[in-house]
Amino acid sequence: MKVLIFGATGMVGQGVLRECLRAPDVEVVASVGRVATGVHDTKLREIVCADVGDLMAVETDLVGFDACFFSLGVSAAGMKEADYERITYGLTLAAAETLSRLNPGMTFIYVSCAGTDSSERGHVMWARIKGRTENALLQLPLKAFMFRPGLIEPLDGIQSKTRAYRVLYKLTKPLLPLLRRALPNQVLSTREIGQAVLAVARRGYEKRILETRDLRCLANR
Repeated sequence: MKVLIFGATGMVGQGVLRECLRAPDVEVVASVGRVATGVHDTKLREIVCADVGDLMAVETDLVGFDACFFSLGVSAAGMKEADYERITYGLTLAAAETLSRLNPGMTFIYVSCAGTDSSERGHVMWARIKGRTENALLQLPLKAFMFRPGLIEPLDGIQSKTRAYRVLYKLTKPLLPLLRRALPNQVLSTREIGQAVLAVARRGYEKRILETRDLRCLANR
């Protein structure tokens, strides 16, 4: 199996990259981003692209893949709606449309978020735009799956690139084991998300929108 990862330097992307490199049935992992991951592995190919919204220059490197994991994005905090939509919806759809043309029928896994608004009509800006993005992806000629994790626990030395999140995780780290027991359907680890990605890439899933409960079940199979 050959896997593409968009956003491999982010917290979730790092977890998925780690699990893909460890999986015996994954032959090639290609990361796509503005900078290299800094990871050295014989399975890993680095595709550095200055503008991930325009993949024309690297299209020949994107052919022949079985699955794509897409976790590029930004926090909506402090952002205007038009700017957040341009990145969350515009960049994601541009990449997905290119991949659907180059690899028709490939498995495409998009990291959304718990609380995403599929109706696209709610009052919460980020949830509406995430919902619009999900709905558009589900219309493409891809085997598209939406992952909606809640709180994510970084494991294996992985850290968020966002300073505020790093501080938050440092403060809440002693509480995370308690939260996992008290709220098992709200907390996932980066390791579990990576394992769930591989499970869907291998066998698909009966649902296209996967909540935390689904992702944990897949990781524990």
